[in-house]
Amino acid sequence: MKFGVAVFPGSNCDYDTFYVIDEILNKPVKFLYWEDRNIDVDCVVIPGGFSFGDYLRPGALASKTPLAEAIYNFAQKGGLVVGICNGFQILTEMHLLPGVLIPNKQLKFVCKPVYLRVENENTPFTRKLERGSVIKIPIAHHDGNFYAPPGELKKLEENGQVLLRYCSPEGEVSSPYNPNGSANNIAGIVNKGGNVFGLMPHPERASENELGNNSALFIWYSLIEG
Repeated sequence: MKFGVAVFPGSNCDYDTFYVIDEILNKPVKFLYWEDRNIDVDCVVIPGGFSFGDYLRPGALASKTPLAEAIYNFAQKGGLVVGICNGFQILTEMHLLPGVLIPNKQLKFVCKPVYLRVENENTPFTRKLERGSVIKIPIAHHDGNFYAPPGELKKLEENGQVLLRYCSPEGEVSSPYNPNGSANNIAGIVNKGGNVFGLMPHPERASENELGNNSALFIWYSLIEG
């Protein structure tokens, strides 16, 4: 599998993501720049950061670039896409994923490790994980509060599109373990077609022993060993 890491002005997790794919997973990877119009990879990863300075709204300007248009067309044909943090915000702005990411309930930037419960193991992004298992991955965002209208939330839940949910270390899903106010403690979702995944936690920061945490490796392994 060949990966492409999207780069927009203001991306700041692009090299971290590239490093994990190249050095930890030992998979071919290239950068895809915001002016690119062609995608010749098997999976596109849109990393975190502050694309175009988060002007207007996080992800809004990035979603109007030539690369975003290419990613949209790639996804419509079934190509695998992962959006991490700002990448998740970009995917909602592109309407590849439902809902929106609004400011955290405390109106402050939150940066800390969180626990996540796996809700659906039958996707290309979670098939190496077990449903109900708990993984630990850091978050770092100001606008990570996932919101969708009640009807849309109901569809997400019924269709099994919620992949990760904020929880306690034991897997309890409740308000005290919701770091940003997200509806239904949602931390990551997939589109109805099952090929576009958005999550606020940063798996590239939990993928090697040197960082004291490799819980997210199973997300990457799901993609490459499925």
